[in-house]
Amino acid sequence: MATRQNSSNGNPKSPRVQVVLPEDLCGRLADLACKESRTVSNMAKVLIQEGVNRYEQDHLSKVAASITNTEGFRYALETQQPKRLRGAPRRLRLYRPN
Repeated sequence: MATRQNSSNGNPKSPRVQVVLPEDLCGRLADLACKESRTVSNMAKVLIQEGVNRYEQDHLSKVAASITNTEGFRYALETQQPKRLRGAPRRLRLYRPN
């Protein structure tokens, strides 16, 4: 859960999240931040925002596709004419054990 602190004037600060990164990933993040003249924290925020946006777009497109497929399947089933099975008995006999 993100923690929220108050500033010296009493206004709430943005929520803070603590993340543990492997050394190599932390170094790569620091290099990217340096190339874009950002702080490491700000670079992490930007990359997280991009990743969350991309994830949400991919997830929503998959959900929309499954809804479309489901509706198409339902429509195909509903528009079919009922057919009688060939070779099916006209009457069913009930088996009663003695």
